[in-house]
Amino acid sequence: MTCGFPSVQSSFASGTVPATSVIGLQWGDEAKGKVVDLLTEHHDIVIRYQGGNNAGHTVRFDGRTYKLSLLPTGILNARVKSVLAPGVVVNPLVLFQELDRMISGGQDCEDRLLVSDRAHVICPWHMLEEAAFEKSRGGEAIGTTMRGIGTCYRDKVGRFHAIRIADLVQRDVFAARVREIVPVKQKLLDALDPEGTRLNADQIIDEYSVAADRLRPMVADTTAWLLDALDRGKRLLFEGAQGSLLDIDHGTFPYVTSSSSSGCGLHSGSGVPARAIEKMIGVAKAYTTRVGGGPFPTELPDATGERIRRAGNEYGTVTGRPRRCGWLDAVATRYGARLSGVDSIVVSLLDVLSGFDELQICEAYEINGTTTRDFPSRCQDLAAARPSFVRLPGWTEDITGITQFHDLPEAAQNYVRTVARLTGRPVELVSVGPDRGQTIVMPER
Repeated sequence: MTCGFPSVQSSFASGTVPATSVIGLQWGDEAKGKVVDLLTEHHDIVIRYQGGNNAGHTVRFDGRTYKLSLLPTGILNARVKSVLAPGVVVNPLVLFQELDRMISGGQDCEDRLLVSDRAHVICPWHMLEEAAFEKSRGGEAIGTTMRGIGTCYRDKVGRFHAIRIADLVQRDVFAARVREIVPVKQKLLDALDPEGTRLNADQIIDEYSVAADRLRPMVADTTAWLLDALDRGKRLLFEGAQGSLLDIDHGTFPYVTSSSSSGCGLHSGSGVPARAIEKMIGVAKAYTTRVGGGPFPTELPDATGERIRRAGNEYGTVTGRPRRCGWLDAVATRYGARLSGVDSIVVSLLDVLSGFDELQICEAYEINGTTTRDFPSRCQDLAAARPSFVRLPGWTEDITGITQFHDLPEAAQNYVRTVARLTGRPVELVSVGPDRGQTIVMPER
């Protein structure tokens, strides 16, 4: 079924699309939040299915700017229910800090959030472990956000030291688990950093139990709840965090996140079967950025890269770290699109490229004497890749007020068409600014 942005109003309103997903095609930070915000009004439920408060979404809503990390973008819409599904890892203290900021900003949204009882809990030892592990790697640090995401996922897979939301909201169960886990974690922390922080089981129990009391009314078996919602004809919108190239299985390992951040993780993270997803939308910047370590073939560690960073305000929503910037890598973006099985692409931040005399897009890599359009599975090969560029004329016009594709400068139109050709997916939407109105719907094909 084709359900593109040109007919988004009629298609979604008619209920013909039971579930849609928005996936980042690069190394995250692709401006997915704006796309989710645009689509939310045509859906009944918005779901986060992986990651934690290491994600960052900046959304403008009713004249205000909101910076979200753990909460789904749909939380801003009073008509929509928002869900943190089983694949998310939750720091309950951070969750309520974010909710309180929303409430103080005029968004009384606590009653429209559901949290899966299967989701795992980020505890204080997770942040301490992550910091200690990153420090021990020295110059080979992965570049995590230090929020305990990876170490929580590690305990989830390891099972023995994992705590789920269902445990947290039962005080006796939670207290017993903390008292069992803390001595083990303290031994590990002492080995990594003998002069580091001491864990206090009683303090952790008391602090988290206060959050648990507030959290309890929001907790549900969201897997059953979402499946029931589908049976009732509700329209679901899945909001991916990070990007496809950071996927734990299919990304640039080990410089990845700790969850399945491509479209591959949607079903396991939410419990909603693949056959329910009718539309997969991929989001890609008009250029490429990356945060943290790892190879980046099109990176511009020069004045051009700094110009893109300043024009695009490329600093982390969560961490504030400056992002590494470079020309659009169509090899990587094409891989993200194929991996996640997207039907179409949204090109975001096209306005950032205004003013360049010439633009470049990477169409292939040369790796050890071989030219390829395939994204390598080994970081060593990606580090050795030399990009082959298509050179395109730039444009000087300010395009932030343009709302029709044919009104864009010819060079900008050509750039968008080239993105579609090199990635093998049609472009359905072009974003030329952060506001909702700064959005160009591509003509019907």
